[in-house]
Amino acid sequence: MRILPGGSSREGPNHGIDPFAPVTGVILEIVKIFVIHASRLLEPFPVASRNISRYPPRMRFSCLSPLAAAAAVALELVLASVPAIAGPKVSLQLIADGLTSPLAYASLPDGRALVVDQIGQVRLIGSDGKLSGVVVADIKAKLSAINHGAFDERGLLCLVLHPGFSSSRRVVVSYTAPLRPGGPMGFDCTLRVAEWTLPAGEPPALDTTSERILLEIDKPFANHNGGRLAFGTDGYLYVSVGDGGNANDLGRRPPTGNGQNLDTLLGKILRIDVNSTGAAAVPKDNPFADGKNGRPEIFAYGIRNPWGMSFDRGGDHALYVTDVGQTMFEELNIIRKGGNYGWFLREGFIGFNPHTPTKPPADMPKTGVLGEPLIDPIAVYKNANGFRKDPDAYGTSVTGGFIYRGRDLPELVGHYVYGDWSRSFVLPQGQLLVARRPAAGSSDPWTVEPIELAAPEKLGAFVVAFGQDNDGEMYVMTNGSNSLTPGKGKVWKIRPPGAL
Repeated sequence: MRILPGGSSREGPNHGIDPFAPVTGVILEIVKIFVIHASRLLEPFPVASRNISRYPPRMRFSCLSPLAAAAAVALELVLASVPAIAGPKVSLQLIADGLTSPLAYASLPDGRALVVDQIGQVRLIGSDGKLSGVVVADIKAKLSAINHGAFDERGLLCLVLHPGFSSSRRVVVSYTAPLRPGGPMGFDCTLRVAEWTLPAGEPPALDTTSERILLEIDKPFANHNGGRLAFGTDGYLYVSVGDGGNANDLGRRPPTGNGQNLDTLLGKILRIDVNSTGAAAVPKDNPFADGKNGRPEIFAYGIRNPWGMSFDRGGDHALYVTDVGQTMFEELNIIRKGGNYGWFLREGFIGFNPHTPTKPPADMPKTGVLGEPLIDPIAVYKNANGFRKDPDAYGTSVTGGFIYRGRDLPELVGHYVYGDWSRSFVLPQGQLLVARRPAAGSSDPWTVEPIELAAPEKLGAFVVAFGQDNDGEMYVMTNGSNSLTPGKGKVWKIRPPGAL
């Protein structure tokens, strides 16, 4: 099932070859024409003008004339006989286990990779594709308090290589540190973006004593940290920052919420220049670079909990950000400079009232704090908390991925591969997803569908992050527990269904 803007759904082809499509398509069209014309002959109001689907199945045919009812029965029989069109299918090859909660994957130029473990370690995946015993960095002492053995969103969050890494050996990391001196009273922690170096030599060891602090943001609560990092083709660093935590963008913030408050860096996508000395500089073409209407570091705003940010390494190199919803919808956005993405005025394609989060206002806001138009997500899917019995509610917390640009899975090339943490907070029911872009020149919306597993048949884990290697192949990182429990974290490579 594919999810369209506004959370509606429709069945559709899977961008593959359906041998039944030519026959069933013709039959369906004939039967539909028969239904419409029969109803026009025998009923005062044409069936095409009614919404018959609002009635329970047993009542639908009572609304039709006998001839039209017979045609409708035929239509349902045809629909029932059409084979179900399965979603794309992949296999997952286990690359590493024994971690706690792996949150980032950074591919080194030599084919090895660094894996960030939330508890404060950076581990090495060797050229053989297996987890090495080498601990590349351990910064537990730098982190804010973490609830080991329980659910927590704080810790070491991300690591990316500087575009000039081969010569500079620079990497950039994000993590939650203890609240810095002078931070607001009652706040929980400070989100820190910093630069380290990885000196040449074996075994690899990050020099955390070389730390250069690029940016610090005080956070009122422990959740909604964001902290995803990505370098653009412009050479600047992009940083995703959550709205400060709590729920509904309320508490320890102004009545406008942080997402719509241009005087804070919370609830924003930031853009900074790290090729300066000392703290990061502000690119001159940032939308608020002069500081008159907003903080200079802001690139886009109206963001809730951006747990996923990546540039397309091909195509138009667009910036994709997934934003975790409150209760109703999970979003995928293409970020534009100066864009307002709506939080907390909107959630997905509906209006949002922070005081009644499950009851959207009748009038959906269309403009933001400066009178600017709000930008719609390119795709949404339903949140299982807001749509508890809906099969199209794929989960409760979107986990961002990448536009797939590898070779192993041609069916997914050019589409956004991502996932959802889990349908349940308690049970490990993570889900892989794909958001398919419409054909070139089409006005159709993006569509979302589950990715099926050939092996293992069931993931049985929480999907916490995705990674991409130098060849554009993708990895999914999981935690077998909803808590920070040692040994539950794994890294899997996404492979073709018959590869294992």
